[in-house]
Amino acid sequence: MISGCIENVTSPIPAMPVNFRIDLTGKYNYLKNSSNQFAVIEKAVLTDDRIGYAGLLVYSGITLDDYGNSVYYVFDMACTNEVSKNAKVYPVSDEIGKIKCSKCGSVFDVSLGLGHPVSGPAKDILRKYKVRITDNYLYIYR
Repeated sequence: MISGCIENVTSPIPAMPVNFRIDLTGKYNYLKNSSNQFAVIEKAVLTDDRIGYAGLLVYSGITLDDYGNSVYYVFDMACTNEVSKNAKVYPVSDEIGKIKCSKCGSVFDVSLGLGHPVSGPAKDILRKYKVRITDNYLYIYR
């Protein structure tokens, strides 16, 4: 298992509030107990929702935990090269765990939850958010 202290990583993406809940039995049920699945959150649903700087990209990783449950990673959708709410990263459909900036073309690997650049001009890792699972809800926060 690879782990690290995401709080100690400096990011060019502004630190914005994050508070979002995903129901894994509803609209996003495809994320539960699956791998290499993405959810893109570009707009708040409830008035209390906070979705970071440019939105949330939720990824069910390529590995499962010891109990067969999905391992989730959540990143801000802002590209670390562009640092703009209008230059977002989106899943690359034909590659496992890869996302690509819509503006500069930088590609990031999120398959193991790191969000590091693998091609293009970006040099910094994506801003990562914390995730907690309670019952069938995925809580995302900073």
